[in-house]
Amino acid sequence: MSKAPIEFYFDFSSPYGFLAARVIDEKAAEWGREVVWKPYLMGVVMKETNVQPLLTIPVKGKYAYHDVMRHCRYYGIEGKLPEQFPFISVAAARAFYALTDAEPETAKRLARALFERAFIAGQSIAKPEEVLSVAESIGLDRDALAESNSLEIKERLRQEVEASLEKGVFGSPFFIVDGEPFWGHDRLRDVGEWLQRGGW
Repeated sequence: MSKAPIEFYFDFSSPYGFLAARVIDEKAAEWGREVVWKPYLMGVVMKETNVQPLLTIPVKGKYAYHDVMRHCRYYGIEGKLPEQFPFISVAAARAFYALTDAEPETAKRLARALFERAFIAGQSIAKPEEVLSVAESIGLDRDALAESNSLEIKERLRQEVEASLEKGVFGSPFFIVDGEPFWGHDRLRDVGEWLQRGGW
């Protein structure tokens, strides 16, 4: 019997989601699992839970920024936030879903490139044209993303967001492993322990 993949939920505007995206597939391979990437819109969840984006919260936000940059240094990268932050990630998420069914690895490659543009280059990925520019920079044709603004893809993203809410997803990154939820980049170690022990 094949093992269920790890569900990896994230928002493209999340620096912690960016950090998780850099390592999740490698970690999962060590654990003998595959990963299904599921971008969603954390802003919708924030309305449901009546919270603000972490980095905008007084006192806590200052610490969170420090923590993000500390983790970037840990991974040997120089982190940087886009000038417009937090930003709307609808265009990036739609582009991902326009690719992922037919070409999941290509969609992941685009996601990583978008994250790097946002949190290493510190440039905006909020607009559709900016997303297309990133896609072209990694060798994708604009035609490959022609459907990203279609009614079908818009509906797909809406359904993915609704499904994430039904599963109790409320942050980025958020992992679901055999039905068990884990919230936060710093919970990846717990995910590995959970899989190795078979839970506790």
